[in-house]
Amino acid sequence: MSEVTTVRTRVLLVDDQPLLRMGFRLVLEAEDDLEVVGEAADGAEGVRLAARLAPDVVLMDVRMPGVNGIDATAQIVASGSGARVLILTTFDLDEYAFAALRAGASGFLLKDARPAELVGAIRAVATGDAVVSPRVTRRMLEMFSASLPAAGDPRPGDLDPRLAQLTPREVEVLLTVAEGLSNSEIAQRFVLSEATIKTHVGRILAKLGVRDRVQAVVLAYETGLVGG
Repeated sequence: MSEVTTVRTRVLLVDDQPLLRMGFRLVLEAEDDLEVVGEAADGAEGVRLAARLAPDVVLMDVRMPGVNGIDATAQIVASGSGARVLILTTFDLDEYAFAALRAGASGFLLKDARPAELVGAIRAVATGDAVVSPRVTRRMLEMFSASLPAAGDPRPGDLDPRLAQLTPREVEVLLTVAEGLSNSEIAQRFVLSEATIKTHVGRILAKLGVRDRVQAVVLAYETGLVGG
C-alpha cells in the first residue's frame, strides 16, 4: 500500500525577537502539514529569504528595526512572489498593521494568539483566504473614510473602472465581504450555496486583479464603494 504524502505549507518567520520565533517554530513544526523553511530577524532579511526560499506564507512582524514589516510586505508583493503575508501585531487596532494590509498583506494576527489560532490563520491564508475580523474591517473603514469620495450613490463604474466589470450580484457579494462576513455567512444572507458564493468571490478577485479578500476590501474602501 502506498503512503499518502502530506503537502506541507512552507512558512518563513520574520521577527526581531528570537524567543518569539522559537515559540512559533515549535508550534508550527508540531503540525504535519506545516514546515518552517527559514527565519529572519528583520524585514530586509525577510525579503531576501522570501525570494530565495519561496515560502507559501510569511509570518511577518510589523514593527522591526531597519526595514519594517510594512515595507517588507510591499517589497515581497511587488516582486511578484506567490507568498502570502500574515502580519504579527501586539494589538488588533494597530495602524501599522492596517498599513501592511494596504501594502498587500493577507491579514494579521495578534502575537498572543492561541496556537490553534496561529495554525488556522496560516492554513487560511495559504489557501487564498484572508484573516481579517469584522472589527478590523470596521476600523479600516473608519480610517479610510476621511479620504473617500463624498456620498452621492455613484455607480460602481464611476468609482473605478475595475468595479464596472462586476455584475450587480458580484457588487452585493463584495459589499458583504467588506463587512467581514465569511462565505457561509454570505450564503445565508443571500440564500445561496456556499459553493456559489465561493465562485462569486473568485470571479470578483479575478476581475479586480487583487490577490485575496483583504485587497478586495481595501479597494472597496479606497474607491468609495464602501463608506463614501
